Amino acid sequence: MKVILTQDVKGSGKKGELVKVSDGYARNFLLPKGLAIEASAQALGEMKARQASVEHKAAVEKQAAQEMAGKIGGKTVKIAAKAGANGKLFGSVTSKEISEELSRQFGAQIDKRKIVMDSDIKAFGSYTVQVKLHPGIAADVYVVVGEAE
Repeated sequence: MKVILTQDVKGSGKKGELVKVSDGYARNFLLPKGLAIEASAQALGEMKARQASVEHKAAVEKQAAQEMAGKIGGKTVKIAAKAGANGKLFGSVTSKEISEELSRQFGAQIDKRKIVMDSDIKAFGSYTVQVKLHPGIAADVYVVVGEAE
């Protein structure tokens, strides 16, 4: 019997997959527990529509990520910070501060967790950080830390 799994089932498959199982396993275990539905023409149509919707959403997200990468890639973000006499910052410049400055200077709403820094920024100078917008899509942003007035 062919069924469409509504949840992950160990040994059978993942949610949303069309699998062939024995009639008894389907009738006595999967269907009564709501782990699967019978693979009727209507259910198969709904499954295909759902997959098309997921693929379309992924394509739209990837396109938006590419546009954002073009918008912020190679840009320079200026951040003002306070420091001691030797040029060492009080604290450090965090990915949250970089995210806020990207939003303020370029209107780009970037989650702080998507900003990858090689090391902490604890002194004045220029740094390169990577912004991972989507799997396989990243943009380099230059961060210039200057003295606060």
